[in-house]
Amino acid sequence: MTQRAARPVSVAGLLPGAAAVAWVIGLIGLPILTLAAAAPTGRIVETLGDPYVRHVAWFSLWQAALSMALSLALAVPVAAALARRRRLVGVAMLLRLFNLALVAPAMIAILGIAAIHGHSGWVNQLLGVAGVEGSHYLYGLPGILLAHVFFNMPLATRVFLQAIESVPPENWRLASQLGMGPWAIFQLIDWPAIRRVLPGVAGAIFMLCFTSFAVVLTLGGGPWATTIEVAIYQALRLEFDIARAVTLAGVQLTACVLLSAVFLCLARGGGGILATERRAFARPDTDHPMTRSVDAAALLLALGVVVAPLAAVLIAGVNGASVAVLQDQVLWRAAGRSLSVALLAGALSLALGLGLLHGARMVRAEHGRVGLAGAMELVGLLPLITPPLMLAAGLFLLLRPYADVLAVGLYLTIAVNALMGLPFVLRIVAPAMRRADEETSRLCLDLGIRGWNRFRLVDWPLIRGAAGLALAIAATLAAGDMGVIALFGSQDTETLPLLLYRRMGPIRWTPPQ
Repeated sequence: MTQRAARPVSVAGLLPGAAAVAWVIGLIGLPILTLAAAAPTGRIVETLGDPYVRHVAWFSLWQAALSMALSLALAVPVAAALARRRRLVGVAMLLRLFNLALVAPAMIAILGIAAIHGHSGWVNQLLGVAGVEGSHYLYGLPGILLAHVFFNMPLATRVFLQAIESVPPENWRLASQLGMGPWAIFQLIDWPAIRRVLPGVAGAIFMLCFTSFAVVLTLGGGPWATTIEVAIYQALRLEFDIARAVTLAGVQLTACVLLSAVFLCLARGGGGILATERRAFARPDTDHPMTRSVDAAALLLALGVVVAPLAAVLIAGVNGASVAVLQDQVLWRAAGRSLSVALLAGALSLALGLGLLHGARMVRAEHGRVGLAGAMELVGLLPLITPPLMLAAGLFLLLRPYADVLAVGLYLTIAVNALMGLPFVLRIVAPAMRRADEETSRLCLDLGIRGWNRFRLVDWPLIRGAAGLALAIAATLAAGDMGVIALFGSQDTETLPLLLYRRMGPIRWTPPQ
């Protein structure tokens, strides 16, 4: 057994991890270097002095901060209400709809939000019935905030709910014995549990909103409600101003790195919950009149924010034009391209994730290089701080002298979306891989099962469920992405989200000179 343990790692065993690391670093590093070399320094300094560029950078930060604050502020009472009403009829379905909102394509959500809050939406129709003149608030900052809350409030709610449910049941028994009221329970039990996970959730939501593209492109409504991501698209696709695009991409990457470092520092610390017997004990605040009223209001709010737009899409989709739309060959071709992009990007993302995890395990277990193994896994998280449209812009400039970028747009879309899905794959598959290691590593060592045989015969049956979930999420995110294809897409390569955007007839505008 000792001889087998000391046997050197085969080159073939390291190839998947090395290939995955090379793919990630190459696909991130080459576009960044291309952007850095694309514009003269003087032109970049001139662009940085442009008041419009400064406004776009400020608005990106401002709308992301507001979106994060609203999402978190709404998620706290909703999570507390769900924790108290876990057995209420319909709560399980609401949580499933939250999961749907997390992966819903941006254009689908925007259509639903427009059906609720648009000029002829449900809200203005109700105001008209009440004799109140309707309001036009959908386009601009209010519309951006509505869409961002739709996507991110369910994410924060799920994390907060999990934190509250991890509280030992003995705490509820102690709270009952001490006669603690609802507010005291929230202050001393619920809020400390939420606070432990708050910085990480806040950072994730902020970064998602800061790099938002489809929402701002569709609902921004004008030049003064534009984020850096949208400004990069306009600079390349509408104006072909490479210097402006490079400058904006540099500003965005710098901001992403600095903000990620800040949230990472805030997320440190906070001890875990001690192990207990976890004997079941009901929360003492469930039947209190105040919590009943607060929970009812919170759940109604969740229905309005998340469920109403989804229902509006379903209702609006059934109309007299449905048959004609379903017979449109352009629609089915775009849907076919979206399906191909989703499956290929999801499969590539899963393959990269498995390669990184396998390579990290080989380096850790057979070389004893724990630090190097951790660095390999961190490589897979680099896309979290790399805006996808910035990568697309870099690839556009990199390949433009050698190929028709629009003709290979779908392939570039697949590559970038596979990279963007990699962190989600790692978050889902890594815990399953660790459990598989704990259960089978010693047995595999004794039997001499290594490399591909170990993965095929031992690991895969244990991680198959997690891998399937990771594939589904990565594919769903790729299917709904519009950022990359908006830059590379043409009538011959447009996917379903891009087709939806073009047929919605968004507001067109000319940037200030």
